[in-house]
Order: sequence, then C-alpha cells, then structure tokens
Amino acid sequence: MTFTGGTAAALARLRADGDTPVDISRVPAREAAERELSDPRYHENDPNLLQRGLSRFWEWLDDLFGAASGATPGGVLGLVVIVLVVAALVAALWWRLGTPHRTPGTTGDSLFADGPRTARDHRTAAARHASAGRWNEAVQERMRAIVRSLEERALLEPRPGRTADEAAAEAGRSLPSHADDLRLAARAFDDVTYGGRTADEPAYRRVEALDTALERTRPTLDTTSTGTPA
Repeated sequence: MTFTGGTAAALARLRADGDTPVDISRVPAREAAERELSDPRYHENDPNLLQRGLSRFWEWLDDLFGAASGATPGGVLGLVVIVLVVAALVAALWWRLGTPHRTPGTTGDSLFADGPRTARDHRTAAARHASAGRWNEAVQERMRAIVRSLEERALLEPRPGRTADEAAAEAGRSLPSHADDLRLAARAFDDVTYGGRTADEPAYRRVEALDTALERTRPTLDTTSTGTPA
C-alpha cells in the first residue's frame, strides 16, 4: 500500500533515521488510504452514471441468458432453437389471424373513412367492385351509399363517427317498413368490415335491392305506419 502526505513522509523519515520498519495500525492506515483515494485526480476517468447503468444492464442480461442456457437442454444452441420456434409460431398466428380488426361500436368515422363522397360516388364504386367479384368492398360501398343518400334526403343528419348500426336504427324510425332490412344491411357491413367474414353475391344483391327500394320510399313521421311508394 502506498501512502502520501504526512503519513508517507513520516514513514520515510523513520526509515531513514533508524532503518527500522514502522508498523502503523489498521485504522490510521485505512484512513490515510481513503484520504489518498478521495483525491479527484483518481476519478477523472471513472465511467459516468449512464455508463455504469449500461454496464450493469449488460451484466444482468448476460447472467439471464447464462441461467436460461444452463436450464435449457442443449445449452445456448437449445435456447436459440426455442426462440426461433416461438418466433415462427407468433408469425404463423399473425398470418393466420391477420391484423386485429376494430370491433363495432368503437369511436371514429367507421362508415366514411375516405372522406366526403356522394351517394352516386359510392354506388359507382360498389358497382365497380361487384363487376370484379369483390363482394366485401361492394357491400361496404353500397351500405355507404344508403347512408349518404339518406343524409342527402335529410332523413339522417350528417354526423361524423356514425356507425352502420346507428344509421340503421335512426333511419328505421322514419322508414319503418325497411327497418329490418336496414338492420340486416348494417350487420352485413359489420361482418365484412370488422368480423373478418366474406360476403358473396347474394349478400350484395340484398343491400343493392334495399338501396333501390329506399330511393322509392317516402318517409313517415308516424313510426307505427309504414312508408308508401312514391
């Protein structure tokens, strides 16, 4: 152990005078060492708090993987195989189930996500999808056409965020003769948009027929009576 300051100088003088080693007790020696090591010069190159934290993190991670590999048959290689198998299972589930769909009833413009378009625009898009056999998109666009048409006729108040179910319920009060068909059309829209189901041509034709029938039906203020053709 090296001493500086008064303690080291005293030792040097004693050795020079009598060549007799001086035995210093532990407590003064430790105190002298602590004073020496507390000198800022010895800590200029010490790692900062972030470096110490990262060092401890990597030590912890190394211990964790060491313990896992020790408990896994095959050691590190066995651990790597298990990680790869788990990753493959997660990828397979993601591919099989697809991206999670938003459930009905959540907030947001669930009907008109692409911005304001007229009922004619939605009907044109629906016909284009139907001619290509894209029945899911055809059902969606035709349901949007129904709701937009009712808004254009002032039978529904334009309201961002309205769901298909809400539109069907509101429209059914002024068009009670079509209330059941409106609910079925809204359910078809929800099934293909959120439920991950696939529509077919008959499903689309039912929504298309409802759209045509609604265009010919007059609203009624009496919810107990039915609408009459114009």
